[in-house]
Amino acid sequence: MGGFLDFQKREKGHIVFLKQGWQMNHNSMTRRFFIKKLLTWAKICLMLGLFPSNSFFKSASAMEKENTIGAKHRGLSLRGIVLKKIHHGNDRFVNPFSSRDTRNPWQIIRWKLFSENRFKSFYNEESVNPVSIDWEPIKHSNGLSITFINHASVMIKDLDKYILVDPIFFGLFRFIKNFSPLAFDIKEMPRPDHVLITHGHYDHLDKPSLASLGKETHLITPMGYNDVFNDLGMNRRTQMDWFDTYKDGKLEITLLPCNHWTLRNPLVGPNRSLWGSFIVKTASGPTIFISGDTAYFDGFREIGEEFSIDLAIFNLGAYEPRWFMATNHINPGETVQAFRELQARHLLIVHWGTFRLGDEPVHFPPNDLRRELEEEGLLDCLVDLKHGQTLFL
Repeated sequence: MGGFLDFQKREKGHIVFLKQGWQMNHNSMTRRFFIKKLLTWAKICLMLGLFPSNSFFKSASAMEKENTIGAKHRGLSLRGIVLKKIHHGNDRFVNPFSSRDTRNPWQIIRWKLFSENRFKSFYNEESVNPVSIDWEPIKHSNGLSITFINHASVMIKDLDKYILVDPIFFGLFRFIKNFSPLAFDIKEMPRPDHVLITHGHYDHLDKPSLASLGKETHLITPMGYNDVFNDLGMNRRTQMDWFDTYKDGKLEITLLPCNHWTLRNPLVGPNRSLWGSFIVKTASGPTIFISGDTAYFDGFREIGEEFSIDLAIFNLGAYEPRWFMATNHINPGETVQAFRELQARHLLIVHWGTFRLGDEPVHFPPNDLRRELEEEGLLDCLVDLKHGQTLFL
């Protein structure tokens, strides 16, 4: 909002000094500002995974051809898709689980300017809740613990190993409000042995946060992010394709398929790098599923049949309006359905309460999910963690 107010002040000064023709200058500057703001929003929506990349960069015919790939091979298992490398395109990766999407970039205008936001009246209920974490009990604990830091950032302690997921410590873009700023010095946080990155959207792969961890930090990521990590001088990295596994003693970390996409640079285009979910088989014993950003797809059932999952951590947030978000993010009902299909024992949600990236208020996802779980008789499965809280197992 600071930029907008600064612009208004400049406009007022401009009007004072140029009395003749002020209306024309005012209108043209307002239009330029509006277009610039709209393009900025479109770019940010792309980088955060809130906009369907295929329709932005491709014609309808090219998009139809690519999306037939997903439909044509739907009879294959997840491992069959990976074995045939169907998700590998010529110069970019392909989402084999996407449905046909013929939307175009002007949908961002429809969403931001012409769609009714039925949640606006609840925005005054949102509050900023700084995140404080006492790391000492975690450092001195034995066994397994899971700490919900903020957004999709989670710290897993497995015996003497620390695994950090999608760290974002310093906020996003300046006009996206941070509702859960960190109130602790990150130097107090245990140094992670492994950092998992689910995909390249800016709220999950945050360069300043990674840089703060030090160049010797070991990164475990999907394929295709060498340029980002080279810029950071972070050379200890393991890049994986779907179903590849990294082992550290009894700890096993496997990258899994999910229904999403990624983008770092709109000029280069989408899907130059891969995305995924993770399965973490801990040395402590329990197995943890980390969804990353994903739309619903029929692969959850297969994953549940192959892995015995004790805790499923789902990203739940930025799911409204449904007509715009359904191809990118699951909503509460789909989260419950996916949880059932995974046959997981317990459910934890993240990706809420930090940034309002969809229409729903930041505090809505847990409440919406509880209602869905209660209707299905599954409320006892919910691990109800707020930002800064830790589950000790």
